[in-house]
Amino acid sequence: MSEVDSCSELSGRVAPIVNRNRCEGKDACVMVCPFDVFEIAKISKEERAKLSIIGKIKAFNHGGMQAFVINPSACHACKLCIDACPENALSLQPYTP
Repeated sequence: MSEVDSCSELSGRVAPIVNRNRCEGKDACVMVCPFDVFEIAKISKEERAKLSIIGKIKAFNHGGMQAFVINPSACHACKLCIDACPENALSLQPYTP
């Protein structure tokens, strides 16, 4: 069974949410997602300002790179990204466009 076959839910019902204080931008979510829901990019100054002290330290240590949900409606709720994330920085929530 391929990764796409294990993602049998309809897309657009839920979408991943990234906990900015936990994410270290290690790209595990990007690598396992068969639907190109994520990308790794630099966190903005505005987003960085909202982080906790620990979140700011993590962001600094990882060059400000974090995961971003760029295609939330493509999520099939397979949870491959959640299982792959070493920081437990992802969760699924109902998707509302």
